[in-house]
Amino acid sequence: MSALVCVARIGAAHGVRGAVKLWTFTEDPFAVKRYGPLLSKDGKRQFEVAQAREAKDHLVATFKGVATRDEAERLNGIELYVARDKLPATDANEYYHTDLIGLAAVTTDGEALGRVLAIHNFGAGDIIEIAPPKGGTMLLPFTNAVVPEVDLASGRVVIALPQEIEGEDPSTSRPREGGDS
Repeated sequence: MSALVCVARIGAAHGVRGAVKLWTFTEDPFAVKRYGPLLSKDGKRQFEVAQAREAKDHLVATFKGVATRDEAERLNGIELYVARDKLPATDANEYYHTDLIGLAAVTTDGEALGRVLAIHNFGAGDIIEIAPPKGGTMLLPFTNAVVPEVDLASGRVVIALPQEIEGEDPSTSRPREGGDS
């Protein structure tokens, strides 16, 4: 079986007839209905979307076999997965996060930086998290300027490390101590 990819997370119950809030991680939120049964992370439970409608920033969905609010409440927080091979092919310069995680990260000069740990999006664009062999992780913008090359076949991403922020002098920059002044 191919790797599993997280496509949604079940949220709180919605109403009294077994509906839930469903947070999707797909380009088309309704794609979760087309993938067939969705799996729990361990693959032991299957969920099939019976109905879904759009809400403000999520879907309101019902699953086959879930008819009451109590049943829906027990699903809160479950992440839903599909096999990677059920997902559509990507276009050039498009990647599934799961395909990037674990790749080697190297500088434009070929120097090893570490491994791709995760891709995040906190609302202002994608961020690539790189875990170096020692020390804390690096969070960098996942843009063409910072990540000019992704080579899935070679298992690496090339990182053009950004320069210091203009006007910032790292030798004099220190966090303020104490409370408000």
